[in-house]
Amino acid sequence: MAKIEDEALAEAYNKALELEKSGNFDAAAEAYEDVLLLDPEDHGGAAVRLAAMRRGEVPEKASDAYVTTLFDQHAEVFDAILVGQLGYAVPMMVRQMLPDHADGTFERLLDLGCGTGLSGETLDDMVDHSTGVDLSEGMLNEAWDREVYDDLYAGEAVQFIREAEDENWDLITATDVLPYIGKLEEFFRYVSLRLDHGGVLAFSTETLPDADFGGADYMVTPQHRFAHRLSYVQSLMKRNALSVLAVRDITVRDDEGEPIPGHLIIGRKANG
Repeated sequence: MAKIEDEALAEAYNKALELEKSGNFDAAAEAYEDVLLLDPEDHGGAAVRLAAMRRGEVPEKASDAYVTTLFDQHAEVFDAILVGQLGYAVPMMVRQMLPDHADGTFERLLDLGCGTGLSGETLDDMVDHSTGVDLSEGMLNEAWDREVYDDLYAGEAVQFIREAEDENWDLITATDVLPYIGKLEEFFRYVSLRLDHGGVLAFSTETLPDADFGGADYMVTPQHRFAHRLSYVQSLMKRNALSVLAVRDITVRDDEGEPIPGHLIIGRKANG
């Protein structure tokens, strides 16, 4: 029975994808709705694809099943694709910016969405102890082989920091994490709770011209990732006692030869 269901799901998803690529968005939307009926956990990211086509509501985040499946499939070649082909260099940008806002090394790093460990490796000599968290066990296996983390955990970023009630860090990073989360209220609330007073937060976002948001705080882009309005991010930081130390306009990565704009933001938890 499971095999039949898997075959039906694959057939339905491939049909929807073909219709989307052909530009027949109305028919594609109906087909993706069929996919979601077969796969409510949404391993194929049908919900974000519907939102990207403007044929469905913008979800609050990409489904855990989709993110896990996506990165498990690409874990072994992830660095070659992201760095070599897409020009991703956000961890190095973080390293270049941090010394302007911190003296010496950090005692404890929490690297949310650590992936294969690019940020952990880049910041290794700046921290005494580092913890990595990622949904994808395939990515965690690659990070383990880098031997830069003291602790590694499988889990969703917001859930992890929500449940880490007895833990605090003086540096939290989230590079290429927010493009998979739309609504950021919980993210900033719990990041602030887990940061030491005076602790530093470094993260990246993707964005669009303000006019493209149509009044929304976040939306799904044609690349099936979340873009955030800078004013939305900054307001949530202020609400959660996180001062903005620096904002840099960056190219997050390339997509089919086109630069994807975003921001690299450094913040600090208020003292006392």
